[in-house]
Amino acid sequence: MSAGGDLQKLAQDVQSEIDRITTFPEDAEEPRVEVASHKRNVIALALYGDQSERVLYGLADNLRNSLLQNPQITQVELGGVRPLEIAIEVPQAKLRAYNLTLDQIAQTLRNAAIELPGGGIKTSGGEILVRMQERQDYGEDFAKLPVLTNNDGTQLLLEDIAVIKDGFFEAIDRYATYNGQRAVMIDVYRIGDQTPIAVADAVRTEMAIWQQQRPPGVKVSVLNDQSEVFKQRRDLLLKNAYIGLTLVFILLGLFLETRLAFWVTMGIPISFLGAFIILPFLGISINMVSMFAFIIALGIVVDDAIVVGENVYKFRQQGLSPLKAAIAGAQEVAMPVTFSILTNIVAFMPLYFIPGTTGKIFQAIPIVVISVFLVSLIESLFVLPTHLSHLKDNQQSGLLGRLHQFQQTFSTGFSRMVRQLYAPFLRTLLHHRYLTLAVAVAVLIIITSLVTSGRMGMTLFSTVESDYAQVAVLLPYGSDIAKTEAVRDKVLDSAQQVADQYGDQSLLTGTFADLGATVDGTSGSHTLSIRAFLVAPEKRTISTTEFTRQWRRTIGDISGIESIQSQADAHGPGSGKALTVELSHTDLETLKQAGEDLAAILAGYAMVSDINDGFSPGKEQLNFSMRPEGLSLGLSARDVANQIRNAYAGAEVLRQQRGRNEVTVRVRLPKVNAFLNTTWKE
Repeated sequence: MSAGGDLQKLAQDVQSEIDRITTFPEDAEEPRVEVASHKRNVIALALYGDQSERVLYGLADNLRNSLLQNPQITQVELGGVRPLEIAIEVPQAKLRAYNLTLDQIAQTLRNAAIELPGGGIKTSGGEILVRMQERQDYGEDFAKLPVLTNNDGTQLLLEDIAVIKDGFFEAIDRYATYNGQRAVMIDVYRIGDQTPIAVADAVRTEMAIWQQQRPPGVKVSVLNDQSEVFKQRRDLLLKNAYIGLTLVFILLGLFLETRLAFWVTMGIPISFLGAFIILPFLGISINMVSMFAFIIALGIVVDDAIVVGENVYKFRQQGLSPLKAAIAGAQEVAMPVTFSILTNIVAFMPLYFIPGTTGKIFQAIPIVVISVFLVSLIESLFVLPTHLSHLKDNQQSGLLGRLHQFQQTFSTGFSRMVRQLYAPFLRTLLHHRYLTLAVAVAVLIIITSLVTSGRMGMTLFSTVESDYAQVAVLLPYGSDIAKTEAVRDKVLDSAQQVADQYGDQSLLTGTFADLGATVDGTSGSHTLSIRAFLVAPEKRTISTTEFTRQWRRTIGDISGIESIQSQADAHGPGSGKALTVELSHTDLETLKQAGEDLAAILAGYAMVSDINDGFSPGKEQLNFSMRPEGLSLGLSARDVANQIRNAYAGAEVLRQQRGRNEVTVRVRLPKVNAFLNTTWKE
């Protein structure tokens, strides 16, 4: 989509085009078009313990409901868990005994477990709604549904012929561990105008309440709290502001006057507070980027006020009254101060016109900085002179008198140094102006040569270390979960070895392993993601980058895997793959060979590691075709395909909401029937 386009209209157009397609397979799921959105994660919790998957899921769901009861929390999601499923397993012997098929049972249950409105009946007392209420939410409810009804009224119930499992989708291999114990990840996001600090504080409050009633053997730990990063940026801004205010006040107090220094210093908070009034109307909030912009403006904003204040002080020293000195001083420097501010504005304006996603991120910087500059310009040319015009030449006594006397002594001494040392040196440089110019040009050439020679590197986004190191492993598609578990154990042992070498247990706060997580756009029993959470930066014996490097070195080469990636800056600016090359060809074998050759060439560079040739063969597949004997019996390809699909994938009865979760109901053969009753021929 081009910049400035309507994303919602594009989604509607795509949906309309898809709806026109009539060649989708009959049993295919309905395609859905969604607008991709970035969810802003605030805090992640790990609920873990020596409990079964069902118990942990129930406790995590209970904690999620408790969190959502807090008005400060709007969105909570569970991770590292499988989707819910009610599996109805009917042995093949039962199907033959009652002359039933899985598809027939699924259709019977679909017709029986129904909730359908039937309109309304208007009466003298008002309208009465009519609804068929046969919804079944749990496996035990489905067990009582009739599958067959005989002429004498006797019924064959589902529980008579099937084993009903109310649990998790068995076709998906997915589970997580934290410090070696089964775990569930709980991610909390902020929505709309919610602030990270408010959401994180609400989570910790609810977590403390929940901790008091948790069962023994189950724990909850905070894995990743993004509000801490927000607080660090906020504290950095306030720290710089305090330091800036103090330095400006002290230095101006030494060189000029204490009262004048106070009013010049006040220009910093006034400019920032003025920008706070303007920014909401421009769609800018207080976030990581806008606070970074305030930090940038902090070192520039006070310059114009210093120029105006010093010029007013000069006219005061010449004997003018405070009012006349303020007017004359402001008028004399109004033009250069204005153009100085405009120059700064022009320097930041190009950031506003950066296109794409990067432009949306950087757009807040020029808006914030320019707002601060404009308020500062108004304050320095109109507000500051007004304050300075009211300063009286009263004889000061006490502490202020002693400070004023010290300031005058320092100022006199500094002026003498300027006249006796700096002025002669400046006259010498001006007298040998061509030599001075040559030296300046030589320094410029040296600096330019240093940049163009490549000795000074260029990075679009500098690497920002995370508080955790991450390793993602991709095994061949369709690998057994036992192989992935073996790789997981090796990777976790390697992390512990590095921790023992550089800080024992004090370096690691925990390790979270997610089997079946999404890696390079794919997920399943062949994918693995592990995060090693480190202590606070000031307590670490090594950096996250060094820990990740040592972790990757300790892991070494693992046979039988497709790729392995290690990151010290996961999900941060500049993270991800440093280089991605896309190859295309009509012949798959040629494309595969080209990918392997390119990967081999890149592996020859010393700085290149964790190379993925991009080729994944996929799972093995058994293809069926109809024999003449089958066709002669009246069977069609669709009949056989449905039988195979229902036996292995299961016949889907329905999908429905149960609380906050979607539950799928399927009818299938037991695993024993599906595999042992099948004879394969080469």
